[in-house]
Amino acid sequence: MIKVIAVKNAEELAQKAYEKIVSVMESKNEVTLGLATGGSPLGIYALMRENKPATSHVTTINLDEYIGLEPTHDQSYRYFMNDQLFNHLPFKATYVPDGIAADLQKACGDYEAIIAANPVDLQLLGIGENGHIAFNEPGTSFDSPTQVTGLTESTINANSRYFEKKEDVPTSAITMGIGSIMKAKEILLIASGEKKAEAIKQMLEGNVTEACPATALQHHANVTVIADEAALSLCQDKKEAQAV
Repeated sequence: MIKVIAVKNAEELAQKAYEKIVSVMESKNEVTLGLATGGSPLGIYALMRENKPATSHVTTINLDEYIGLEPTHDQSYRYFMNDQLFNHLPFKATYVPDGIAADLQKACGDYEAIIAANPVDLQLLGIGENGHIAFNEPGTSFDSPTQVTGLTESTINANSRYFEKKEDVPTSAITMGIGSIMKAKEILLIASGEKKAEAIKQMLEGNVTEACPATALQHHANVTVIADEAALSLCQDKKEAQAV
């Protein structure tokens, strides 16, 4: 079941998502959050830095990491998470896939073991313009575990804005698989801007198909989508979404 919360803009999106995350963190003595990187969660992480909710009981597991970037590289996802969140709040433990492991297949298996040992209470997701979730590109099996994956040209192009030049963007990543993501007890997907409108339309109204990885979420029991007006602009039933 997918519940849609429509908001006016990215600021309202960040506030609603932050409130949702905090409510989960306050619900139990031990909590595991699945976290995401990229532009979508920046507003959420800014609110966490500002408000400093209690996090010493919270374990975090990140979705993905570029292959070949050291954790100290300013475009690695470990660096991003340290800079945005982990250096500011005292989490119990933080996990990001090892993109420089000598044995990447073993690193994938090790990460699956971490997920199994720390079942995710709430998984935060963004969505790619081509419908990818984490770095699970179109065509990825819905049963996939943590894996090494190549990045499509559209994903490389979208991420090139963070690098000095397109040639610097890694072409592969280690990512939590769709099967791994679907194990989360609850999923929160956020989307802002008209560039995400087609992907959101497909996810909410399209057929469930591996051609659009996010459609797998239609089979999850507890998904909340928080999206702004631009991201929902192509959806037929956007007027029926829960306006806030």
